[in-house]
Amino acid sequence: MPIVKLFYEENNLDNFDLFLLHAVYSLIIFAVEIPSGYLSDAWGRKKTMLLGLFFGLIGFSAYSLSFGFLGFLLAEITLGLGQGFISGTDTALLYDSLLQEKKHKDYIKYEGRIAASGNLSEALAGITVTLLAFDSMRNYYCIQILMMAVALVAGLFIIEPRVHNINLEVNWKSIIGTVRDTLWKNRQLSKYILFSSIIGFASLTMAWFAQIFLFETGIKKANFGVLWTLLNIMVAIGSLSSHKIDQFFHKKNSLLYILIFLSGGFFLASRFVSVYGIALLLVFYFVRGTAHPILKERINIRTSSNVRATVLSIRSLLIRILFATFGPLFGWYTDKISLSFALMLCGFIVLIPGFLLVYSLRKK
Repeated sequence: MPIVKLFYEENNLDNFDLFLLHAVYSLIIFAVEIPSGYLSDAWGRKKTMLLGLFFGLIGFSAYSLSFGFLGFLLAEITLGLGQGFISGTDTALLYDSLLQEKKHKDYIKYEGRIAASGNLSEALAGITVTLLAFDSMRNYYCIQILMMAVALVAGLFIIEPRVHNINLEVNWKSIIGTVRDTLWKNRQLSKYILFSSIIGFASLTMAWFAQIFLFETGIKKANFGVLWTLLNIMVAIGSLSSHKIDQFFHKKNSLLYILIFLSGGFFLASRFVSVYGIALLLVFYFVRGTAHPILKERINIRTSSNVRATVLSIRSLLIRILFATFGPLFGWYTDKISLSFALMLCGFIVLIPGFLLVYSLRKK
């Protein structure tokens, strides 16, 4: 992540290409998200995770061997398949494991620890970029292949939770029925999924805006790794403190806190595209870290184990639809008008539907 923007430039791709390729990545996840989630519920968490990790290994191998748009496109398609199989399955695996151990009430704390470890790993990637200052960004992708190989081996040691009873029939009618029940019959669950999807879209979009933001502030390439490390440490701190934040704001106010800080982050960042604006990114990344464990907990407690991965995949699916729809638009506006305009537009897209959903949920 710290060097994606630099790697694209090294291979003569611009901001529009960056957003377009990751929109394709989102479309691939969109295509496999719900079927893979249902497969996880019917086939098993472990098998689905291993399949996703295998595609991830192939995807980063494709990146390391590619030198232009078509090669990068192949890499993003394969990585999208990998992420599609993992997304939803990992969260379902955690919640069902805690349910088995009668620790599900501590879900936010454990989800926060996992998110924090992931972001600390990304922070270490930033330090690696600084310490191992390769002439070519391609070398970092070669390291990533080794990381994915480690992940694939680790996946072999996953233990399937006993509380997950695999008794679903795998067919499109059953999949569509689960989606219909989730989005239309259970109104409160559907609102939480929609709100969580909007917040996930905000986080994903800012992850790509942040690289462009740092680039436009004139930060030297050598300092990219250091700043990326700081941003991800903020996410890790936010993730670790998510259960405390949820208790502090109470269940009713946590959603409002998340919406105000994340949508406000886009508006403020659009006004301060400078070195001083990096402080705003740090705050945004902290709140981003607290948001996902809290929102996933709201979804998990309203979902049964036998369809948990499918329901969580619906959330991820909606995030990818939003990014695939608006991502290329943001890239085009950034290149043709300004980064400030694109950031402000994204702020409105997050704020308006987010406010309507928070208002509706707070009434309950």
